[in-house]
Amino acid sequence: MDTIRLTIDGQEVTAPKGATVLEAARGAGIYIPTLCAHSRLKPYGGCRMCIVEIEKMRGLPASCTTPAEEGMVVQTRTERVERMRRAVLELLLSEHPYECLLCNRRERCESFDTCQRRIKVTEGCVICPKNGRCELQVVADHIKLTEMRLRSHRRAMPLESSNPLIERNHDLCILCARCTRACDELQAVGAISLINRGANTFVGTSYHRPLEESDCVFCGHCVEACPTGAIVEKPGALKGVADKKVKTVCGYCGVGCGMYLEVKDGRIIRVSGDPDAPVNKGSLCVKGRFGMEFVHSAERLTKPLIKKDGKFVEATWDEALTLIASKLSEVQPGEFAAVASGRCTNEDNYLLQKFTRGVMGTNSIDHCARL
Repeated sequence: MDTIRLTIDGQEVTAPKGATVLEAARGAGIYIPTLCAHSRLKPYGGCRMCIVEIEKMRGLPASCTTPAEEGMVVQTRTERVERMRRAVLELLLSEHPYECLLCNRRERCESFDTCQRRIKVTEGCVICPKNGRCELQVVADHIKLTEMRLRSHRRAMPLESSNPLIERNHDLCILCARCTRACDELQAVGAISLINRGANTFVGTSYHRPLEESDCVFCGHCVEACPTGAIVEKPGALKGVADKKVKTVCGYCGVGCGMYLEVKDGRIIRVSGDPDAPVNKGSLCVKGRFGMEFVHSAERLTKPLIKKDGKFVEATWDEALTLIASKLSEVQPGEFAAVASGRCTNEDNYLLQKFTRGVMGTNSIDHCARL
């Protein structure tokens, strides 16, 4: 692979040819704040948080859209850059609840605690579904903004919570367009887009229809791409930060999509795609993203059941397997059929068809396709 060398904050950096300044900095472990950039989306340059100074280049270009070049000298934390970033952040926060973001006591707060420093306790980070996972919190902490000079302005649009899977809060939106770009670039659906212009801009569907009446397929790309709490998964909205992430494979069909189960107190609270999985590269369908409630269902069987006197009773595995073996030994080839499951692995389904044909002597095996 062809590489180039450049200098960022006095550090010599090697980056792949064609990389942006932001990608080169990230590869070297140099943090540049950004809100609109996403590793799976095309460079956008919308939020302007990632501005830098580049020797022999006019202005303050966005590092996420500026190609890195051989011999380039980049400064990411000059006084001029920091001053402009603070101004940009103030503009973003003027349309976003910001009291908690500027509070030096935020780390002492827990969800739904009453704040002793202000009257309004119905908004702010402490009750935001993305609290602790919000990229805006990270950027605000990095820039160390302590006061706001601009008057607060809210869109005053109602919370859209009628959908059982996705909740939208326009007052938390920073118009980074990551959700709309993910819908367009990753899922190729375009169910949501930026509506109107200027101060009236918001993320919505065509003709302002509910999501379930739009082209949305509920893949959840918008949820995962959103850096704030503007678009969140409703089932796990207020369940906080996960204790751990467990890497696994989706069990809904035979594709084998990689995913991470976010677990808290021993229970799955939400699901995210694995960007390194070769099959899906981070994408998930509606079942993989939102369909994991069955894991904790009270109706799941924990022990084998055997029917006695017309009723199912609990049994040991040895009892159940012995009964199955005795019953199968009595079955004639033409009397046996099997139904495979799309939720099993290809290997498991292969074994079942091998058992059906090789052991039971029949070709009567079918597949339920998806479920």
